[in-house]
Amino acid sequence: MRARIMTAAVSSNSSAEQTDNELIAELQFRRQQGQLMGGPAAIERQHAAGRMTVRERIAALIDADSFREVGSLAGTGKYDEHNQLVSVTPAPYVGGLAKIDGRPVALGGEDFTVRGGTTFGSARRKGGQGGFVEDLAHHYRIPLVNLIDGAGGSVTSLKRRGHSVFPGVHGFERSVGLLGTVPVVSAVLGTAAGGPAGRAILSHFSVMVRGISQVFAAGPPVVKRSLGQVIDKDALGGAKVAVDKAGTIHNAAASEAEAFEQIRRFLSFMPSNVWELPPVVQSADPQDRCDERLASIVPEKRTQAYNMHRLLRMVVDQDSDFEIQPTYGKSVITMLARLDGRPVGIIANNPMVYGGAMDVHSARKQIHFMELCDTFHIPLVFFVDVPGFMVGLKAEEEGTLREGMRAVYIAGNLRVPTITLVIRKCYGMAGMATCNKNDVDMKLAWPSAEWGSLPVEGGVAAAFRREIMAAPDPVAKEREMEAELKPYASPFRTAEAFAVEEIIDPRETRPVLCEWIALAEMRLRGDLGPKARSGVQP
Repeated sequence: MRARIMTAAVSSNSSAEQTDNELIAELQFRRQQGQLMGGPAAIERQHAAGRMTVRERIAALIDADSFREVGSLAGTGKYDEHNQLVSVTPAPYVGGLAKIDGRPVALGGEDFTVRGGTTFGSARRKGGQGGFVEDLAHHYRIPLVNLIDGAGGSVTSLKRRGHSVFPGVHGFERSVGLLGTVPVVSAVLGTAAGGPAGRAILSHFSVMVRGISQVFAAGPPVVKRSLGQVIDKDALGGAKVAVDKAGTIHNAAASEAEAFEQIRRFLSFMPSNVWELPPVVQSADPQDRCDERLASIVPEKRTQAYNMHRLLRMVVDQDSDFEIQPTYGKSVITMLARLDGRPVGIIANNPMVYGGAMDVHSARKQIHFMELCDTFHIPLVFFVDVPGFMVGLKAEEEGTLREGMRAVYIAGNLRVPTITLVIRKCYGMAGMATCNKNDVDMKLAWPSAEWGSLPVEGGVAAAFRREIMAAPDPVAKEREMEAELKPYASPFRTAEAFAVEEIIDPRETRPVLCEWIALAEMRLRGDLGPKARSGVQP
């Protein structure tokens, strides 16, 4: 089948010669051409690489039959000598509107089968930074989902355009603005460099597929030309680097299907925009459930680790936990969950990694998560067992102190309700990053809790060094002074002074937190909208 098309040179009277049936036939032909994407051979190569096409990805992610494509006719037409349309090479981006779990989203992604998903050079691009799909998310105040599988711009555009483009002419203005108004999610599903890679970073949540996805500022050819390094793309920007080591991308998935499930899970906790509250669901988990195992989960030996993940699952609604960045900055756990059906952000120190001490990676991870929850009106609960900042030469070289104090800064500027629950240790400036002194500063504790500027052990050695060294038996003297001060470190002494709001039975944790989170909802209703940002982060 071949549809006719009249050029601009033909008069408007001539264009009227096309019948309604011919016009509809031409529309159908153009739509069919778009559905062919890069053609059977290109699609087969995509499948052979273990990757879906962009249309298959959209269908796998969204509610069935909910996709309303925008820009389906965009592309490059091929015409014969009579200006009759022969074929259309579609634009290398597919996007539009859809629904996920019944809620509208704007979504789109590069079509790698067409020119490797390189940027479409139209005056108003369908995708990419500043693209129309981002405009849909902005103007209709709905979440944005980026399905990334392309390398962005190409030097081939130089000849077509006739000049190079100054960086920022088509910048990330809309991408940046969206981070303060609607949830933005990105899935890296192939090799992403340049603009698409930057867009993946400008997200509230990002995920990639192990063994299939890579993300980097520039790929192996540029690295070889610039630095003389020969490295393959997975070693340069695969999940082991981008997720586990650098934290560039938040989560990794074993397959594209799992990546889409993670996107759906993340969005289920988010409001559609900052002018709404997060969605509440009906919970089958009793609010007053008290788990007897919590009474004995913290070991009597203060230096012995325990499973904080297990503790958290005993408290939150059953099967509601969704961890963000589980393989990065592992001395802190950042998790979305529910308490009696209400979304809550959980930040918990992990005593099984560095004893729960905050290093540079866990500080960055905590900062991102605090800002995420603050932006979308999700109350925060800190489960605290932190002995302080990570110390030593490596920690200092990595800038742990600066990143740690940034965490303190962000915690002190939170506007979302926060609850601090001390499970065991809460020491030093890292302990400050678990409290919001500008809020009501609700501090709860288990009987196993301890806190201060320094632990008694170690603190005595630092404060009474001369006295200890002058004693006939310095070791015995140090132990004697520790024993003398230890009773004053009891959390019950702090509670007597009302310097901690309440000490609770560990088994009461879920009912107590459920009550406070329900109360927080009333306050959140009066604080909707974008968050005001002021000051300069340290």
